[in-house]
Amino acid sequence: MRKQEGRTGTWTIKVLTYLMFMMFAMTTDAVGVIIPEVMKQFNLNMTAAGMMHYAPMIAIALGGLFFGFVADKLGRKKTIIIGLSIFAFNSYLYIVGNSFAYFLSLMIVGGIAIGVFKTGALALIGDISRSTTEHTSTMNTVEGFFAVGAIIGPFLVTRFIATGIEWKWLYVVAGTLCIILIILASLVKYPATIKTTQEPVNLKSTLSMMKDPFVIAFSIMAFLYVAVECSIYVWMPTLITGYDGSAIFIATYALPIFFILRAGGRFLGAWVVGRFNWTLVLCILCLLVMLCFIASVTGGVNVAVLMLPLSGLFMSVIYPTINSKGISCLPKAKHGSIAGILLFFTAAGAALGPLAMGAVSDAFGHDLKYGFILATVFAVLLFIGSVLNLIYNPTEQRLSNLDKSEYK
Repeated sequence: MRKQEGRTGTWTIKVLTYLMFMMFAMTTDAVGVIIPEVMKQFNLNMTAAGMMHYAPMIAIALGGLFFGFVADKLGRKKTIIIGLSIFAFNSYLYIVGNSFAYFLSLMIVGGIAIGVFKTGALALIGDISRSTTEHTSTMNTVEGFFAVGAIIGPFLVTRFIATGIEWKWLYVVAGTLCIILIILASLVKYPATIKTTQEPVNLKSTLSMMKDPFVIAFSIMAFLYVAVECSIYVWMPTLITGYDGSAIFIATYALPIFFILRAGGRFLGAWVVGRFNWTLVLCILCLLVMLCFIASVTGGVNVAVLMLPLSGLFMSVIYPTINSKGISCLPKAKHGSIAGILLFFTAAGAALGPLAMGAVSDAFGHDLKYGFILATVFAVLLFIGSVLNLIYNPTEQRLSNLDKSEYK
């Protein structure tokens, strides 16, 4: 009976976590739709308006790195509720101001709150998993719901604007959902974080983890992946602007198609990684993503309009798996800290990847093809990393040992 109650409690925690990730994605992934409105509202150029993407990403990166250890020190539940509470309060402030600097400041604070929340939530996945394999499956489902939120957010903003409602009310909706989730989370009993080491839990101990070769390897892989992914939803719409070929329907809905394929692929991935060798799955998917990008830069816009949206299906499983295995390679007592490090490199890739693509494109006469050549280089490096991981499988022994010691 007690075992059944435990599994029911775990399922409740999982559902709440899924909804939390979906809610956050509604705001972070709607920025691409918000930026054109802000440019018109405040008469901004693309560089200034682009700060609404880069600044929150940097804030998430710093929030994860500098506060990741909090999830290990205070516990997952407290850290999650702190992040949610800051985000909820911050979201309601959108309705009382009306300047670009004001909105940008709120997005930065929101980014820090997301960083705090994510370290607690990502660490929690280890606490409610019975093996490192289940950890990866759950991570794919979590990111699947995040991908659903990435569809809902832009849709709501588009509908708001079409009906004369200001975009900032998206944050009020998210803040309200946040309060509901805080109340529900407060009523649920979360598992205690078992401390398996006497090492101090602080920022210094977090930074010292970056000496671990596994931490460095997964961090680089996360950076490369996100740099590739962000090239799609930051620059693909610009690349295919003006396309008038036979695939005009796909071109019109290229970004939604990408997001839908990414979301569906992650839910499917939760099943796939639980049944097949994750190193092989990762390598095959990285190969397919690389081929999509190579075809896009060599075949021109007529090919890119098909291959880039399709890459969403192949990208889907890559990031959750990298994130999961990177976290699972350390004891549960350190999951908050390692989640913070991976989040730092994730957000850094989201900020620096598109920025570098824009700079390269400007250097070659504002031709975005060259920016996508850089993204293709990132995809090639990601594939090489996955091949080395498949051949040498360096994490096999460590994951096996942790399965026995941490997931009894």
